[in-house]
Amino acid sequence: MKKRVVVTGLGVVCPVGIGVAESWRAICEGRSGITRITRFDPSPYETQIAGEVKGFRAEDWMSKKDAKRFEPFISYAVAATRLALDDAGLAVTADNGPRIGVVTGCGLGGLRFMEETILNIHANGPRRVSPFFIPMMIGNMAPGMISILFGAKGPNLSFATACAAGAHAVGDSFKIIQEGRADAMITGGTEAVISPSCIAGFNAMKALSTRNAEPERASRPFDRDRDGFVPGEGAGIVILEELDHARRRGARIYAEMIGYGLTGDGYHMTSPPPDGDGAARCMQMALDDAGIACTEVDYINAHGTSTELNDLYETRAIKRVFGEHAYRLAVSSTKSMTGHLLGGAGGVEAVFSVLAVYHDLLPPTLNYENPAEELDLDYVPNTARRARVNVAMSNSFGFGGTNATLLFRKFTG
Repeated sequence: MKKRVVVTGLGVVCPVGIGVAESWRAICEGRSGITRITRFDPSPYETQIAGEVKGFRAEDWMSKKDAKRFEPFISYAVAATRLALDDAGLAVTADNGPRIGVVTGCGLGGLRFMEETILNIHANGPRRVSPFFIPMMIGNMAPGMISILFGAKGPNLSFATACAAGAHAVGDSFKIIQEGRADAMITGGTEAVISPSCIAGFNAMKALSTRNAEPERASRPFDRDRDGFVPGEGAGIVILEELDHARRRGARIYAEMIGYGLTGDGYHMTSPPPDGDGAARCMQMALDDAGIACTEVDYINAHGTSTELNDLYETRAIKRVFGEHAYRLAVSSTKSMTGHLLGGAGGVEAVFSVLAVYHDLLPPTLNYENPAEELDLDYVPNTARRARVNVAMSNSFGFGGTNATLLFRKFTG
């Protein structure tokens, strides 16, 4: 029989706050973390806004030596892990370390370090390249350093499945525990690529919002006047545990994880199929994995990027899976406040989905002002809402047509 898996700890470093209390309060109050870019001079770029993490000091979370050499995507993941382990009251020791694993997702890794190194080579030659260039650039250094710093010696993996990476990490961690290969998993997503090449690249694709004069109003999922996504950065980490393991140590349980779906569109490099086929099959797979009917889902934390095609096609996919129930459940996008954290999105949004279940509170979709044709579901516009949330679904879809869906249920014993 499959083992039951529960969520016992949460950690967040994101544009609306550092820590669960600060971040969740901002989300429920509908406060945006999107501002003008400060990481570099954005003046020459079509998009000059992003969801940057504010007030983060790496040395507050690790040694000064590590803080100096870690790329931000690693530092964010380490900080979110420390927050999550503290929240769970879970100490990793020499005895239990081999049964605690780490799986994270990251889309682009140390992109900023890569940019700086390439410029350095052209200016000063190859002998001036840092010996930390390769290890600090690769995405799997996030779970690697978490394992090294905290002593978690179980399964150690990194996903690079674009914007679905964080959700794939959580989903596979769920399966690792279900199958008995670990007692607990540190899992989620991280990203820190607010950099010239990232902004220029997405601008070249016409994927980003250019509402530079109104940063807080730029990310507007499902709204008629959406004009692209807003990039964000940060990390979201959840602690998953086998139920009996959590019970033995008297852990507080936020929710039970009950389902995971993953599919491929097989359609286009960057665009989802108009009928939402891949996303629909992904959601259905998660429902089948959980063994529940679609009518049991109360809330969907949508991928909801604020792009013309994603929001429409995801809505079509939801209607395909849920039928008439699609009009009875709530759907919202927290990207309206955090921006799109790319590979980190699935981890942060898993945290918010779990909190929706735990607190019976629906996060809003900020800036939803003008309904559009076909976009006619309950997108929880602008204001958080009290409602019973027994089951929450979280969707993450990535370039290359890679999809992931997670399901969480209120824990009742």
